[in-house]
Amino acid sequence: MEISPFYEKKMQCMLCKEHFPTTRIRSRQVRVSEHDSDFRPIYVNKDINPLFYNVAVCPNCGFAFTEDFSPYFAPGTKEMIAQNITSKWHSRSFGGERTKEEAIESYKLAYLNANFKKEKHLTMAGMMLRIAWIYREAEDKTEEMRYLKTSRDLYIQAFSEGDYVGTQMSETRVQFMIAELSWRINDREEAIRNFSRVIEAQKRSTEPNLIQLAKERWQEIREAETQPEE
Repeated sequence: MEISPFYEKKMQCMLCKEHFPTTRIRSRQVRVSEHDSDFRPIYVNKDINPLFYNVAVCPNCGFAFTEDFSPYFAPGTKEMIAQNITSKWHSRSFGGERTKEEAIESYKLAYLNANFKKEKHLTMAGMMLRIAWIYREAEDKTEEMRYLKTSRDLYIQAFSEGDYVGTQMSETRVQFMIAELSWRINDREEAIRNFSRVIEAQKRSTEPNLIQLAKERWQEIREAETQPEE
């Protein structure tokens, strides 16, 4: 008997404390063939996309969150969410298998909640990047570029405010993301400035692979710049 790649995980809403099921994908069913230069995983099985299931959506109150959300609610933020999201929420479930549209909607809802909850810019940048990746797979260039820009701007804020400290993202990695996304959205100056910073950090960095990647991207930029236009 073939085991389904999907399984149900019981969640407790961080906001209203209700329990609800959400769908996850068994990690052993997920195989990545390669990564794009902005770390988007390309899965062997195109029918199963774990990116669709990162966000848990509480059917009771509309609070949507990822594992990167902090359990802490600053004073007044619960009231903000209740007023702006829960009061307008029509109970619905995101618990089963998700379409591309439902996955995107779940990220947008999580982003809204993160804004009211005052989550780290880094957390919000990651969610916007994943929406861009879903649009890239769907070959929707316009929407992909729009969300790449939003993600890039949030990474810049995360870097300038240092809210990546204490997370799994190092300073070098945040700068790499700023550089890479800037290059993808055709912001050449910001890309060059940040790739340079990453390469300059090589003596103190503990991420040689990232430095190497930045050097390769830098070289690609230089080559693209010197090629005569068609």
